[in-house]
Amino acid sequence: MIKARVTVTLKNGVLDPQGKAIEGALGALGFDGIGQVRQGKVFDLQLETADKAKAEAELKVMCEKLLANTVIENYSISLA
Repeated sequence: MIKARVTVTLKNGVLDPQGKAIEGALGALGFDGIGQVRQGKVFDLQLETADKAKAEAELKVMCEKLLANTVIENYSISLA
């Protein structure tokens, strides 16, 4: 069994209204010096295989088809 983490973030230059709202809320809570908050997604998965190359290939397909909108998002995969 392989554990994986997929992190999905917006590409640079793509507006992030949720990140902007978080940035404003942090300022309203008294946290100074916070800027450029970007919001993302994290997926933790378990794959029933011992083959890391196969797992990484499957994860890339999952990201391309469902987990990330590759037009506006980047993704990274880490295996454990």
